[in-house]
Amino acid sequence: MDDYAAERERMVAQQLQTRAIKDPRVLDAMREVPRHLFVPEGQCDAAYGDHALPIGHGQTISQPYMVGLMCQELRPESDESVLEVGAGSGYQAAVLSRLACEVTTIERIPALAEFARRNLARAGCDNVRVIAGDGTLGWPEGAPYDGIIVAAAAPDLAEPLVEQLAEGGRLVVPVGQRGVQDLMVAEKVRGRLAVRKVCQCVFVPLIGEHGWENGG
Repeated sequence: MDDYAAERERMVAQQLQTRAIKDPRVLDAMREVPRHLFVPEGQCDAAYGDHALPIGHGQTISQPYMVGLMCQELRPESDESVLEVGAGSGYQAAVLSRLACEVTTIERIPALAEFARRNLARAGCDNVRVIAGDGTLGWPEGAPYDGIIVAAAAPDLAEPLVEQLAEGGRLVVPVGQRGVQDLMVAEKVRGRLAVRKVCQCVFVPLIGEHGWENGG
């Protein structure tokens, strides 16, 4: 056990299980993944706090509860392929790597994409591929995906992501304005989307061709 194992257990017990994160696979994944490896140097002692943390370039590593909630809503199975938009430091991709067979994560900021690659390698996540590019375009080479998770606030459901979602697949994405969004889950049923709202949330904006423009 590493020095932060007790912190992870406390995080799961106090931040997740008390807030209706009940999926045992998600809870186990978040117990296993060393979150402190995915924060900037000097922030390890804050890694398991009940809040987001800055990771540079105007981006954040999401609050543990939100990571757990989004993974629970995605419902990935061990034989499924998942796409993540917004790799950040790689933490959520690491959690997803314990839940799905294959994870592709896209990061528009090259320096953060490289940061995520290093962190994922340190954490032993060998079933995650990190792509530097516009996540709103998805990654057609790996489509269709059984699950797509977007870790940034979108103005609407990006059409390329909808197209790359497999039949029966789930898309989890915060949709709304830059200040506040609704976390939405869209499931593709007979080629159409069944959409429901989970809760309100606040994410950094999704920048790209099918998202927000920089500064706009």
